[in-house]
Amino acid sequence: MAATQEQLYSGLDLDLSWSEQDLPERVRTKHVHRLHPYLGKYIPQLVEQLFLRHVPVRGRVLDPFAGSGTTLVQALESGHDSVGVDIAAFNCLLMRVKTGAHNPFVLEHELRDALARFERGEGSAGRPNAYVRTWFAPQAQRDLLRFRSLTCDYEHADVLRVVLARAARSARLTSHFDLDFPREPMTGPYWCHKHKRECRPVEHAGHFLRRYTLDTLARLREFARVRQPQRVEILHGDAREVELPGRFDAIVTSPPYPGLIDYHEQHRYAYELLGLDDRRRREIGAAAQGTTKAAVAAYVEGIGDVLRACAGSLSRGGRVVIVVNDRRDLYPAIFERAGLALEHRYQRHVNRRTGRRAGEYFEDVLVARRA
Repeated sequence: MAATQEQLYSGLDLDLSWSEQDLPERVRTKHVHRLHPYLGKYIPQLVEQLFLRHVPVRGRVLDPFAGSGTTLVQALESGHDSVGVDIAAFNCLLMRVKTGAHNPFVLEHELRDALARFERGEGSAGRPNAYVRTWFAPQAQRDLLRFRSLTCDYEHADVLRVVLARAARSARLTSHFDLDFPREPMTGPYWCHKHKRECRPVEHAGHFLRRYTLDTLARLREFARVRQPQRVEILHGDAREVELPGRFDAIVTSPPYPGLIDYHEQHRYAYELLGLDDRRRREIGAAAQGTTKAAVAAYVEGIGDVLRACAGSLSRGGRVVIVVNDRRDLYPAIFERAGLALEHRYQRHVNRRTGRRAGEYFEDVLVARRA
């Protein structure tokens, strides 16, 4: 017999579970948290609550699977020094832009100047590579490549590169309802499940570049008003191998799931346009690795080794806080490998999932200490 709704919800930590009415998307994606779309359910409000429970005032935080930087951004807002590690170059670029202490006057001048030059027709398109020719209409190709050629002229080049990547995501030859995982280019009219009418693929990128340049400027200004002057450091590498700087009062993270998402492939447009270093072969749990017995065993080994390496940098009494849906019950073995002991488990209801992957969803918050 299936569980009743009362049984499903009876064990939830209600302080970590929000309804859509209580926490709408515009709040979950406040300021720089929506600087570029990123799949996941790891929201800043959850991180804020975990900091209050498990990190001392002004404590120092580590995230070894930093992703789009949710832990680091919230650390800046909550008054914690932080360090984030990630294997994906695009993730590190995005984190640097989100957490950077940008000069507001220089930032506004440069972004508006780059946009004005683009709209005057400046910049050189050059020759597109095979990926760009396949996934973008001819005019969109020229728009993106001209904008790219202008970015290197500015101090805030990385901010402009994130704008370019965001515009490229929207301008691909794909349906409006399948921006997350497009399988093949959409070259003709199609029935759009999002708009409930016939739509056509995008032919231009200029309007996206304008919209996202101005939106990025507004979001960075908004975050500048609430961030605190804490230190943040971003390390591009494998958390099993990087040299961690100093001691930490807590590790707060949401690791990848086995065989679910290949973040390098998901952001392929950014890697192709920006020439980023692709290290997907080192990514733990990448979708391309699948969920075979061997892949799951490699996942347990990889996550366990990361946590063991990072736990060695914890201060006395420091905790490891992990947000995960452990439906395969892998974390007992992971904690054993990492030399950690589970201290507490919260269960939370996730009020909404990203994009088309909507539906009822639960996940755990696991709190562990060094055994």
